[in-house]
Amino acid sequence: MSANDFVADLASQGLYHFTTSEAVEAMDLSPEAARAALRRLKQKSVIAAPYRGFHVIVPPEYRRLGCLPAEQFVPQLMEHLGLAYYVALLSAAQYFGAAHQQPQTFQVAVAKNRPAVACGEVRVEFVARHNVSEIPLTRFNTTRGEVCVSSPEATAFDLVGYSARAGGLDNVATVLAELAESLDPERLVELAPLSPLPWAQRLGYLLSLVGAPERSERLADYVGRSAHEVVPIEPGREVSGAQRDARWKLMLNVEVEPDL
Repeated sequence: MSANDFVADLASQGLYHFTTSEAVEAMDLSPEAARAALRRLKQKSVIAAPYRGFHVIVPPEYRRLGCLPAEQFVPQLMEHLGLAYYVALLSAAQYFGAAHQQPQTFQVAVAKNRPAVACGEVRVEFVARHNVSEIPLTRFNTTRGEVCVSSPEATAFDLVGYSARAGGLDNVATVLAELAESLDPERLVELAPLSPLPWAQRLGYLLSLVGAPERSERLADYVGRSAHEVVPIEPGREVSGAQRDARWKLMLNVEVEPDL
């Protein structure tokens, strides 16, 4: 079987990813000859390799990207690598209609830090979340299967906890304003113990700031019972002279200005 026939056969079955070893076996060639045949297809933009030894078939409508869209291969790549994952942060917020700005990269949470993936014009950025397997998920269908996305409440916590990866607190507050209607106050409290306590303090404050205080009422009770330290709204910034928010036990060392 030629490389072209192998790829065409996979596509006819609705399969758009394969490994080098699978190609070697199907084409009945030496590993060197099979890799050379795959390189020729890659040069023609018929396939792409987002990860060493893992290839995707690129249909004509995505040739300008030089790769499949990230949501169409990340689940298969994570399965290939044996890693728990979920789509996170700004990329996750988009699935719930909180798409203030198109994120430049597809953001994915995994248990440990990993190098970013570059495939044509597609970029996948990984965020380390040690308890990734405990985070509740929402599953969305794609044209290539299912993709796992953090639930709206888990997305809200992550946006606050990884604010530097989400465009800063101003942008986080803007996205939370759009995400708020998808948040269940009870679920926020249930999920709070999965994250550091300061994340709940900051999240509650920001929800109140963007006009969604009813979403954070139960969270305020949780913070009142659990928080014994005043923390800055933005870590790593000067706190001298900062005003305090007694309800959320925060030092307001920066002024958060959402784009509402």
